[in-house]
Amino acid sequence: MIAFEIVARDVRSAARCGRLSTPHGVVETPAFMPVGTAATVKGLTPEQVRAVGTQVILANTYHLALRPGAEAVAELGGLHVFSGWDGPILTDSGGFQVFSLGELVRVDEDGVSFRSHVDGARLRLDPESATRVQNLLGADIIMAFDQCVPAAASRDEAEAATQRSIRWAQRCKQAHRREDQLLFGIVQGGLFADLRRGCAEALCEMDFPGYAVGGLALGESIEQRDEVLRDTAPYLPDERPRYLMGVGRPVDILHAVSRGIDLFDCVLPTRNGRNSHCFTSVGVVRLRNSAHARSREPLDPACACYTCRHFSRGYLRHLFLADEMLGPILASLHNIAYYQAWMKRIRAAISDGTLIEWMNSVDRI
Repeated sequence: MIAFEIVARDVRSAARCGRLSTPHGVVETPAFMPVGTAATVKGLTPEQVRAVGTQVILANTYHLALRPGAEAVAELGGLHVFSGWDGPILTDSGGFQVFSLGELVRVDEDGVSFRSHVDGARLRLDPESATRVQNLLGADIIMAFDQCVPAAASRDEAEAATQRSIRWAQRCKQAHRREDQLLFGIVQGGLFADLRRGCAEALCEMDFPGYAVGGLALGESIEQRDEVLRDTAPYLPDERPRYLMGVGRPVDILHAVSRGIDLFDCVLPTRNGRNSHCFTSVGVVRLRNSAHARSREPLDPACACYTCRHFSRGYLRHLFLADEMLGPILASLHNIAYYQAWMKRIRAAISDGTLIEWMNSVDRI
């Protein structure tokens, strides 16, 4: 059973709380998805990820198609069995990863040719193959194959990529073969409001069960990003889930929620954790700093995660300076716990009508 229902609304913004039901469980929205690129959230077990409140994770089509291969994942029971994560999973289409390869990519109307970052082999990805790979992987939510452009793209570049993404979305829908997977369309359009609106309207005519806003976190300013969301979200169906791809600072998530976004993902909590950069209720803590050398304080006095219950800042700093793998593990675990607590607080603020006061009190910097 796949369904989305809105259970609470903020009367002073477009924010809402919802319940997204999938074959592998219910996701309470707004929700944050930790990134498990290669079918694993780096350094953490599924049990650890679940224990801090994670409901849904993201895996990457491009990386899994390269290794071990979609067919291998399918033969080993599909992504849930393969990874040991029995909750909902979303897979992206690989479009962003292909975009990030830069000069290694050639885009044409049929799809994208590129060289593998693993071994340099020549590869091809198009709407049909991206959809087939995701069907084989078996995630609960899958994404249409699209073409991203950077924030600095000209109008002509953005318009060409947007129109191509619309045509590719239709091909993805025609290629999609599994009724137990939600296929989301992705709204592109660069920083141009009319292109965003036109793309949203074209995708809505295709009647996708959910919609994503893509092509952000690619060099635009905070103000430009907010303008895109303001100009895009109102043209997406109110009764369908909305996903903002790749935007992940906690404060940016909060503001995007006020624009009506339901789902988020980003590598920040785990990538920053691996680099000793931790999000806390008292601000950012950089564990390598000498100020923590003899600190008995927990990483975050307001956090009840395993890291904060058992270890001091002094010990965590020691782990990083000694290049012990436990340091990045514990910091990543805490950061995901922080993000999930942040989302829980957002849901509560929507329900009790305090979202705007909280949002206005949080520094955007």
